[in-house]
Amino acid sequence: MSLAEGKLEDGVLTASLIGHIDSGNAAQAEQELNRLRQDIPAEAVVLDLERLTYISSAGLRIILRLRKERPELRLVNASSEVYEILEMTGFTEMMPVGKAYRRLSVDGCEVIGRGANGEVYRLDPDTIIKVYLNPDSLPDIQRERELARRAFVLGIPTAIPYDVVKVGEGYGSVFELLNAKSLAKLILAQPERLDEYVQVYVDLLKKIHATEVRPGDMPDMKAVALGWADYLSSHLPLEQYEKLHRLIAAVPEDRHMLHGDYHVKNVMVQNGEVLLIDMDTLCMGHPVFEFASIFLAYQGFGEPDHTVVERFLGLDYDTCAAIWDKTLRLYFGTDDPARLAGIADKARVVGYTRLLRRTIRRKGSSPEGQIIIENCKTRLAELLGRVDNLTF
Repeated sequence: MSLAEGKLEDGVLTASLIGHIDSGNAAQAEQELNRLRQDIPAEAVVLDLERLTYISSAGLRIILRLRKERPELRLVNASSEVYEILEMTGFTEMMPVGKAYRRLSVDGCEVIGRGANGEVYRLDPDTIIKVYLNPDSLPDIQRERELARRAFVLGIPTAIPYDVVKVGEGYGSVFELLNAKSLAKLILAQPERLDEYVQVYVDLLKKIHATEVRPGDMPDMKAVALGWADYLSSHLPLEQYEKLHRLIAAVPEDRHMLHGDYHVKNVMVQNGEVLLIDMDTLCMGHPVFEFASIFLAYQGFGEPDHTVVERFLGLDYDTCAAIWDKTLRLYFGTDDPARLAGIADKARVVGYTRLLRRTIRRKGSSPEGQIIIENCKTRLAELLGRVDNLTF
């Protein structure tokens, strides 16, 4: 049986150690490993331990000798058992050693949410998993885990992922959410309780916005929005671009937390308690930036085609419009049509700015994209004609 296999990619030889390596076959394993290195010259070497079930001190000496020749050597996909051996013998202090990730399948699982970065599935009554679209998403996962941890420490009720797993060729974060249901599902099942559920939704939103963040702990949404505006400098008439940039630049600096993708699929209810999920968009800034994303979720994304919002949230467009309207009324404590319209206009300016940039980058040449782009440009032209500031 072969004890080592290899492949070359981007100048890196990944050599797999296989099976049970001890004093009886360590010499053979080393010969195979050295032959691989001769046959496949490489700039760097990685040892993949995914199929290694055991390694004795004789096998460990093979790794030590290799590291003397290749100081950049790193080990990946070590099982819990093999990792424990490496840790006890000090190898985890001498070189980078990565643990193997448990493999899970989401085939047949219910999709309970979709976003720009991934999809959320229910694995069983107790567990959900967020599967990231980017196959090289480990840095994104680590970032989201850290943002969720910071929010939790600051008192925001959020689900903290307890495991990172492999799903197909990508990765996912696993959360324990015992019998939790999203507000979207609850509204769909009990539309007569819409006012009650929107009140829960707004109460949590206010709690998020009342939470102050230390400088540097979360992205500054104003800086991000200025980037959106700058991207549009060659896509809007000069006068419109200059006013848009000026309006965003004049928004006061604000270090209060924003969720960044706050809609009824990202708020879960578990045993009467609310939990916030999908924390990779956490940021800080003025609430106008939050309300811009809320507007897009309930109305903006679906203006040219209402089914876009209906597919995304699982609720009909009229219900989504009602949630948007009730959210504004409850959050700002007013039924004054003029004031509500003014607040909505300010959020829409930022929302259309984001959507226009996003569509140009992703779908600019498609017929569907052209419809969205023209709608955004028309709406922005109207709004910039009457909006003089973005604060409320």
